[in-house]
Amino acid sequence: MSSSSDQAVILQILPALDQGGVERGTLEMADAITRAGATALVVSAGGRLEPHLRRVGALHIALPHCGSRNPLRMLRNARALARIMNDHRVSLVHARSRAPAWVARLACRKPRAGGGRTPLVTTWHGVHAHGWPGKRLYNAVLASGVRVIAISRHIAQRLAAEYHVGPDRLRTIPRGADVQQFDPDAVSGQRQHHLAEQWDIPPDLPVILMPGRLTHWKGQGLLLQALTLLARARPELKWCCVFAGSEPAGTRYAQELAAQAAQAGLTDIIRFGGHCDDMPAAMALAAMVVVPSLRPEPFGRVVVEAQAMGCPVIAAHHGAATETVDHGVTGLCVPPNDAHALADAILAVLSMPPAGLEAMGHAARRMVLARYTTQAMQHATLAVYDEVLHTALAPAFARLEPMRSMPAHPADDTPGPQPALQAAPQPASRPAPPFFQDHHLAG
Repeated sequence: MSSSSDQAVILQILPALDQGGVERGTLEMADAITRAGATALVVSAGGRLEPHLRRVGALHIALPHCGSRNPLRMLRNARALARIMNDHRVSLVHARSRAPAWVARLACRKPRAGGGRTPLVTTWHGVHAHGWPGKRLYNAVLASGVRVIAISRHIAQRLAAEYHVGPDRLRTIPRGADVQQFDPDAVSGQRQHHLAEQWDIPPDLPVILMPGRLTHWKGQGLLLQALTLLARARPELKWCCVFAGSEPAGTRYAQELAAQAAQAGLTDIIRFGGHCDDMPAAMALAAMVVVPSLRPEPFGRVVVEAQAMGCPVIAAHHGAATETVDHGVTGLCVPPNDAHALADAILAVLSMPPAGLEAMGHAARRMVLARYTTQAMQHATLAVYDEVLHTALAPAFARLEPMRSMPAHPADDTPGPQPALQAAPQPASRPAPPFFQDHHLAG
């Protein structure tokens, strides 16, 4: 299909518009699509982010139970989506979640009025394990697009190895941080003070911040174990910890964490902040951000957002964190599920001299500006649409939004087959920096 940018209609489909990486990526791409001169449609069951979508000039179309896994509901949704696609003359569908991707795949099989079928692009955002029979087939829809976007090299390697996505279809486009929003110079002291009052944090007390939804695999329980070790070994140190994230409906994990904190005698220095609407201010307030995920993160946007703020990051060394954290330079890495190592790393940051903290913060922000910006992600994704539709959305976006930094993402190149996917380059073995070696709780 060949079409001009102002004729292109890009439809994104996802379960709902509440909170999370899929939702944020959808909003960011809706903004980029409209800025490039095309029409942005989003189909979902709706949610609290709908007003944000309207503000960027996109149209939301409600599809109740859009994320339902019920086969009959999925067939009904596919018929409804096909009607929406026909009514709005959709050029391309972009699916970001498995149930909606199956709905989109079925709808895209229906021939268009003008002939041909609507192309489907998919993005693999999640962990998506396949531990039970049939799960691999269910996941495989996200590997079935005419282009398949992986949000990290970690995910790209998995798609190539487990789902046999070839280099002709596979594109690696990392998520990014909004470096205008996540800019230490853009966050006022008033915003930080407001959060400190909201969370009841005494003045000048170092804040250990863990952003993220309250779920077991994110590692809040592991962080509490590490803080228990730290408090027992170094009782003279003063700090507090804030868990900034909401709890999924119907779970009681927050109660379990509160009980764990009480048993360890940490209740007075642990805060459950709930959903935070001003994460840049939270990271500016924090002495460090901790990302101790028990399972490999597909990307982990919190890491690069903290780095963009110049805030020290401690992350479990697996998944995409192996790509975004250069140990001792842009943050600290710890072995996954190791409370003692995590406690040592927290102590290292608390003990680091100001010059070391400043150097790490500057290096981290420079790395984000070079590799992991929202703007670069938007441009690269538009370039994927251009490959499929033979449009010029990416150049149009670049003219309106001059690239501050254009990392070499595969999708940024001239449309065409990619070279065979190579294993992600591994950094040379780097010993722990002196400030990390010198601070061990057992020492």
